[in-house]
Amino acid sequence: MLRPEQMSKVSVTGSRAVMAPVIETIHELNLVHLSDYDGSWEGFDNGNPIEGADQASEKLVTVRALENTLELSADEAEPGRLETGWEDRLEEIRTRINELDDQRGEVTDELRQVNEKIDRVAPFAELGIDLDLLSGYESVDVAVVEGPVGAIEDAIAASDDVRAFETFTGGDVVAIVAAPTEDADDAPIDDALVGVDVTRHSVPETEQSPEAYVADLEDEKVDLESRREEIDAELAEIKREEAGFLLRVEEELTVEVQQAEAPLQFATTDRAFIAEGWIPTDEYDRLVAALDDAVGDSVEIEELERADYDRHGAHSHTEDVQEGAPSAADEDDEAAADADDQQQKAVTDGGSTVTMGDEPPTVQNNPGVAKPFELLVQAVNRPKYSELDPTIFLFLTFPAFFGFMIGDVGYGIMYVAIGAYMATQFDSKGVTSLGGVAIWAGLFTILFGIIYGEIFGLHILGEVIWHDVFHSELLPLNKGLEPAASDFALGWMVVSVLAGIVHLNIGYILDFYENLSHGFKDALFHSGSWILMINGIWIWIFSAQAEGSKPDFLFKTFASDGPFPIGFTGFPEWGLVTIPGIDFLLTAPFLIFLIGLVMLIVSEPVEAVESLDVVVNVFSYTRMGAVLLAKAGMAFVVNLLFFGAYEDPDGEFHFLRNHEPSYVAEHYGEGADVIFNGLMHSGTAALLGGLVILVLGHIVVLVLGVTSAGLQAVRLEYVEFFNKFYEGGGENYEPFGTDRNHTEDP
Repeated sequence: MLRPEQMSKVSVTGSRAVMAPVIETIHELNLVHLSDYDGSWEGFDNGNPIEGADQASEKLVTVRALENTLELSADEAEPGRLETGWEDRLEEIRTRINELDDQRGEVTDELRQVNEKIDRVAPFAELGIDLDLLSGYESVDVAVVEGPVGAIEDAIAASDDVRAFETFTGGDVVAIVAAPTEDADDAPIDDALVGVDVTRHSVPETEQSPEAYVADLEDEKVDLESRREEIDAELAEIKREEAGFLLRVEEELTVEVQQAEAPLQFATTDRAFIAEGWIPTDEYDRLVAALDDAVGDSVEIEELERADYDRHGAHSHTEDVQEGAPSAADEDDEAAADADDQQQKAVTDGGSTVTMGDEPPTVQNNPGVAKPFELLVQAVNRPKYSELDPTIFLFLTFPAFFGFMIGDVGYGIMYVAIGAYMATQFDSKGVTSLGGVAIWAGLFTILFGIIYGEIFGLHILGEVIWHDVFHSELLPLNKGLEPAASDFALGWMVVSVLAGIVHLNIGYILDFYENLSHGFKDALFHSGSWILMINGIWIWIFSAQAEGSKPDFLFKTFASDGPFPIGFTGFPEWGLVTIPGIDFLLTAPFLIFLIGLVMLIVSEPVEAVESLDVVVNVFSYTRMGAVLLAKAGMAFVVNLLFFGAYEDPDGEFHFLRNHEPSYVAEHYGEGADVIFNGLMHSGTAALLGGLVILVLGHIVVLVLGVTSAGLQAVRLEYVEFFNKFYEGGGENYEPFGTDRNHTEDP
């Protein structure tokens, strides 16, 4: 569970005559993660693609281009058999689609030009002047511009190149007719308007009025749009008829290309090949059986090793599982002997085969309930084959952190519903995994919501479940928003710190376990030092030594009269020792911290500068308490605006859900204060507006719960927890093969 699935390195050696059926068999199994040969073995070269690979690749590119044109998705067809002669059918479809696509492109281009013409003539329609009156003059300069009318007229009037002018306006559009002076340039209006922010409009070449010109363009636009719709309908018909065929062809060509290009990863000679790859150990027998059925004794299949690496990537254990020379069928004796001769050039002095040197890929091996959380681990980096997979710890802690920070039954139900929708209505593995994470986060939000007695920020559950049913004095726990319950606000910070201590201890213990591969001493000094330091310093912080200089809430939070009354008022001053010459009392917890620090200095002197991380990292967890209070405060404000609230003589807040504001004065007299009357008590219009605020407000809190509680929980996992023991950087297990979704096995 905590380790990735065990992988074995396998080698398949044989003559070139059987390479094609071997590739086909391995591809159908979809089990072997092929290793890339780097060309370093004497006498071996990388293989060449099988004949026909280029043609298959070109056809595959064509099919995918056609699917893109049709906007075809992978789930739009049922599986079926690909009939013979499909190449001719594909060519006919390609010709039809390309012709229609070219026509559609031409129509779209013409439609764009028509729209541009309509846009260009719009300013002239505002002027109400026939278009033929705005061009064709020799003695005067005519221009149509758009801009500030006053500034345009002032600029023309001030120009030395214009002796007379007339303007015609329609909105911000100005038609200018100017008579230039004898020594003026060819475009006096343009020269005059150099300093004015205007847009120049070219006059359309037509004798029609703007209205008639636009009407003709609109008719042309309708015709073009109709033609494009006809083309789209023809393409849609092709899509309906040929979707299954195209998807089956794509799948068949994908298989063909993958198989044809596989030799590029092999070590080959003129007569032999060696293929290596990684396979789940428990699948080895199935690989052997399949190849035996396909080619008999014409290849040698060897399980080279079952790798067990330490976390730093070095081989700590390699088990040679099988040895021996290749055997061959009688008809392949000569080729197999050649393969054997070539393979012997790639052996060590010890006799075990030299492998291609790649590390095993990672197959994460987690129970079904924790599977969705693999996505969150992979967002940082996939675990190496050689290290612990932290998915199960993420599964156990992330939802708890999230639920602790939100803690509301109503929001929890919404998160579960959203997660269930994502997990069941989408095909994307990433989306379904996020849905699973949301479900678990929502369940823990419901759990903590019951503990807090809240549903959408209201304490209804607390009153019904804990007071009326169980008559509990401890539950529900208060979030600490009211002045009378302010001790809870600080108490949640202390609880957050304790959660951080436990969480980081787990990380250091996992690091200790990982480092045991280097020996107990290395694990003790490298990882054990951090365990001693974090526990020593925090036991000292919660101890009675120097209590007067420490915050009171450290000792009152769990006192008998505190918010969490378990009777804890701090650790005693264990092992009090006076250091001669130093005005300091050394207690056992602080001594433990110092011992851990010395051990760290001895083992990793550079890391000693980070020794205060055992305090700083724990303080990072107080963000959980802060988000808890922030989200509760937002929900409180939303409910306050709608329901209104009052403070009773004991300092407790109550929403005016069942009473009018006048109830407070009648029931409590002057001992209570109405904080806000509430929109629901302020008339019909205010009630309707309040309902909108109530719904939208809680939606905002729901969304911000993801962006605050979710991101903060993820940050604590990635930055504080993972850094203690996890490196990542593993290679994904990508077996050579394709799952057939559209083509039936031939």
